[in-house]
Amino acid sequence: MVKSTYAFMITHAIDPILVEFGPFTIRYYGLLLAGGLAVYLLVTRWIFQRESLSVDKLYNIAFYMVLGLIIGARLGFILFYSFGYYWANPEDIYKIWEGGLSSHGATIGLLVAYLLFYWREKKRNPDFKSYKYLDLLVIAMPIVAAFVRMGNFINSEIVGRITDLPWGVVFTLTGDTAARHPVQLYECLTALLIFVVLLTVYLLWYKKLAPYFMTALFVLIYFSTRFILEFFKEFQVVGVDSPLTMGQILSILPVILALGYFIFILARIDQSSKLKDN
Repeated sequence: MVKSTYAFMITHAIDPILVEFGPFTIRYYGLLLAGGLAVYLLVTRWIFQRESLSVDKLYNIAFYMVLGLIIGARLGFILFYSFGYYWANPEDIYKIWEGGLSSHGATIGLLVAYLLFYWREKKRNPDFKSYKYLDLLVIAMPIVAAFVRMGNFINSEIVGRITDLPWGVVFTLTGDTAARHPVQLYECLTALLIFVVLLTVYLLWYKKLAPYFMTALFVLIYFSTRFILEFFKEFQVVGVDSPLTMGQILSILPVILALGYFIFILARIDQSSKLKDN
């Protein structure tokens, strides 16, 4: 449970295991990950139906993307954050229900998965439009991130830096005695707000947007806010001599690429305006 010990501190004492039957366990993290994927699929199916796109096509894409998300997120966490541990304990690599997914690795995995899907569809139909699907698929992505961050909070992992703010949380199950920023909840709420922004842009302006606009907008907002929120997060990689966290370092390139896209789009709009004036 989560209980308040006094006015200016909250003690976190949630058991990450919901049910345990001998060697069989059900963890909150695993349920939240599955729940996030289910909600994502329901929302995206509604979007596909609204755009008169094949739901069967969505299910085909989803197969690739779920594999890409989970494999990419897990490998990203191992390579970027805990390589030494998993090199020494390879039997723990598959235990994703205990936590340990990287949003940067998930992004790479999703991109690879979508490219594989695109390659297959392009072979079948040379007129296949990649952006028509990709821009719709990213809208509900923040929902999955929100569910995962809630799972991180329950697991007492990816904790924030020490704070004396009233909503500071002491993660007692890890042996901590200092109140920390509940940065997992910050990221959860931020992800939900990003979903609201993307959904609003889609509902109001989607038909007028350039190809890949929604994708670039998602990347820009998500990784920009991730960079900012990392200032409240404890350093996850020990021994790296850097003023930035690993999450901030990995967020720089996606932000640059997204900004490059919007600069390119603005340049094209400006050029088109000049041509019309002439």
